Amino acid sequence: MALILPVKGIYPAIGTASFLADNATIVGDVQLGAYCSVWFNAVVRGDVNSIRIGEYTNIQDGAVIHCTYKTAPTLIGNRVNVGHNALVHGCSIHDSVLVGMGAIVMDHAVVESFSIIAAGAVVLEGTHCEGGYIYAGVPARKVKAISAAQRKLLEELPDRYVMYSSWFSE
Repeated sequence: MALILPVKGIYPAIGTASFLADNATIVGDVQLGAYCSVWFNAVVRGDVNSIRIGEYTNIQDGAVIHCTYKTAPTLIGNRVNVGHNALVHGCSIHDSVLVGMGAIVMDHAVVESFSIIAAGAVVLEGTHCEGGYIYAGVPARKVKAISAAQRKLLEELPDRYVMYSSWFSE
């Protein structure tokens, strides 16, 4: 069973039909929408500020979602894919985004809808990532517009994670 703990009397709120891996950790001021999944060794730590995660969003293995005390809550939209070992910290991720494996998105950054943050990219503090583009590198820079196939992947991937999570309830 996932580790779900209150912080200063505030308990996480977990949405309907969400999957939490046995060793996932969710603490404090966290609201997780319906049909989300938080995978193995992932941490969603709302101890120093709030974390709001929309519906059909998946937080993959080893990812860390955190925020900054009094200055930077974390907002993650609907149908977002946070890749394995990614770090999302004190920023805003809009709907239908892929944060690639090992990527970092820092405080006060904004990632607009239908964007891809490439694996290993570092989105620096305060960066604004325009929707419809791929951002890659250290620091992350706009590389090119997403293709039709990539947009389709952004639309389909959250549903795949709902399917994957159903395998653990059989």
